[in-house]
Amino acid sequence: MIRALTGFSTRHAWKVIALWALLGLVLAGLSPMLLGRVTQAQTGDFLPKSYDSAAALRIAEERFGVKPDATTVTVLVARSDGKALTEGDQRRIEAEAAELGKRRVVMPRKEDEPAFLTPDRSQTPRVAPAMTAPDRSFELISVELTGSAVDEGVQEVYRTFRDSARERFADAGMRTGFTGGLAETVDSTDDNRTAALVGSSLTIGLIVLLNVLVFRSVLAAVLPLLAVTFISGVATGAVAGAAELTGLKLDVSTPGLIAVVLLGIGVDYLLFLLFRFREHLRARPEQPAREAAAEVSGRVGTAITSAALTIVAAFATLGVATFGQFRSLGPAIAVAVLVMLLGSLTLMPALLAACGRKIFWPSRSLRREPRGGVAARYGAFVARRPLALLLGSVVLLGALAAGMTGVRMDYGQGGGSGTAAAATAAEISRALPAGVSDPTTVYVTADDGGTLDPARLNGLSRALAGVEGVGQVADTVLNQDRRAARIDLFLTADPQSARARELASGPVRAAVAAHTPAGTSAHVGGTAAIFADIAVAVDHDLTIVFPVAAALIALILLLLLRSLLAPVVLMLAVGLGFAATLGAATLLFQHVLDEPGVNFTLPLVLFLFVVALGTDYNILITDRIREEMHHPGPARSAVARAVRHTTPAIATAGLVLAGSFASLATTPGSEQIAFSLTLGILLSAVVLSLGLVPALAALLGRALWWPLRPTPPPAPTHTPTPAPAYTPTSTYTSTRVPTP
Repeated sequence: MIRALTGFSTRHAWKVIALWALLGLVLAGLSPMLLGRVTQAQTGDFLPKSYDSAAALRIAEERFGVKPDATTVTVLVARSDGKALTEGDQRRIEAEAAELGKRRVVMPRKEDEPAFLTPDRSQTPRVAPAMTAPDRSFELISVELTGSAVDEGVQEVYRTFRDSARERFADAGMRTGFTGGLAETVDSTDDNRTAALVGSSLTIGLIVLLNVLVFRSVLAAVLPLLAVTFISGVATGAVAGAAELTGLKLDVSTPGLIAVVLLGIGVDYLLFLLFRFREHLRARPEQPAREAAAEVSGRVGTAITSAALTIVAAFATLGVATFGQFRSLGPAIAVAVLVMLLGSLTLMPALLAACGRKIFWPSRSLRREPRGGVAARYGAFVARRPLALLLGSVVLLGALAAGMTGVRMDYGQGGGSGTAAAATAAEISRALPAGVSDPTTVYVTADDGGTLDPARLNGLSRALAGVEGVGQVADTVLNQDRRAARIDLFLTADPQSARARELASGPVRAAVAAHTPAGTSAHVGGTAAIFADIAVAVDHDLTIVFPVAAALIALILLLLLRSLLAPVVLMLAVGLGFAATLGAATLLFQHVLDEPGVNFTLPLVLFLFVVALGTDYNILITDRIREEMHHPGPARSAVARAVRHTTPAIATAGLVLAGSFASLATTPGSEQIAFSLTLGILLSAVVLSLGLVPALAALLGRALWWPLRPTPPPAPTHTPTPAPAYTPTSTYTSTRVPTP
């Protein structure tokens, strides 16, 4: 089937290229609109309904009319001269707030942007005075907007509102500050706009530079990026379409992660094709390029399919997770990788067939056989000193893995602490409890069908006020039918901190359980309570997903390698690589930079990416070692040849994928994931695939493939006719690393 697909694509190259280009351009243009319909920003919405904070969210929506996609901005208003607010100042603030709440905020649009591509987020915000500082140094105003904080349209609406409010209050002699999730996101985005542009440019430049150095061709350097761009456009549209059809909601960070993954693996797959295509043309200079493209694509297509299906299978295990953010990430990545696989088997072979030998112009490397170079010398070193290399690799990985000691999970939203929004939040916390702009809320409902009276809940309010860490308890608010009540608690701890989670899940819920009146039910909601429940869900999911994913990957390796010992060796290797990467992240962010801990999604995302993508490189080297062991000679000589021919491909592909993940560092709040994935891929490619695994293969020899050990052909009984020099035919062959 693979050969039939690649063969069709090479025979009808220009039709296939035109089809992918058309689909890529159309779906890439529609993707912002499609993704806006299937993403959600409220983390609590990903929790199963059985969790306490999820029940609180439902009551807030059904009984109090809280919009599920509402985002709140807290505005601080103070006198410009620093004096305390007078009664006249407060009346002016309330009047200005009322006026702002009547004005519709129109989302600005670019002149050349079609209106149908981006939903119109223009809206009239809900604006109301919230609280005055005890020393009357400032007053807070609550502003509610509709939409996700990462939606560019909502961000533009907020910017327009912010600028208008700032100008109106400035005319009244007031200064303003803005804080909250949306304000923090916009400030971080604006502060990092230049860094994001530079990071993306450096990533693209790295890919182009590496390809130019390897292939000495401009076309071979640019072609991977063009191909991946078209395929990524189709993949993003496919993910959004699949989510729309199935009703699956994606986390707002998923599209960005998909783009980075597709860039990395897509370029990797095309590199495998280009390396093999160049080698094939050298070996058969008389063969027509279109015929060579079909033959090479058919051979490499099997390897690419195995690599892609390994990633798909690994992420499919997220389907058993209870936390919706994980459960939606798995299918999204799987669909995107399947589209990339289809593109690798159709568009990429078509490009090779259409370009032919011109793809390597102006390089003349097709006219000569490459010298051994660095890769050959390294392969010889592996064969001579496998034990030293093995020990060095294990010591390095073990030292990094030791950093996992005392690892803590951080459930904060990340972002820049030096933003204007963070400074405003700090100013508020100096006069009021830290949780005043993001309260923990207790929702009480009547079970007997009757109505509630605030006096009936006085005992609960007093009990909550007595909890250490609760700075203030607001008055009880009833809904319209008086069958539900809301009690806001302003914690003294940052709502995203570990202390706030401990308060919400411990003393606050204990007080609610002990003092909720008979005939009523109560649930604790808010950011701190949501993250406390997420911690429980994530811990549960890690105990399930890790072993299921490991077992599934081991099964795939067993089927691919047809060995019992080799899969065990590879799984132990990638497991050690995962531990080393997580340990390094813990050392850097938790111990050196003194952050609260590592991001709560990091262990699972790191496990899947490092294990699944790292296994691809291990398959590449082990498959070539097995092929070489079928030839006459000692096992260590076979390992040396395998390392020589695969080192350029693995090194180049690893650097490309690592560079792609490194670009995530320009996204606020993604620094930990960017560092960890980059380091994990480099460790997988260099230390594991080019160090530990070939060293073990050299030490174990053909026993690595037990019980089906590769055996060299029997020695001839007569004097053979001299044969031509051996030409490698493995799917995973490559050439030497060129000398710059």
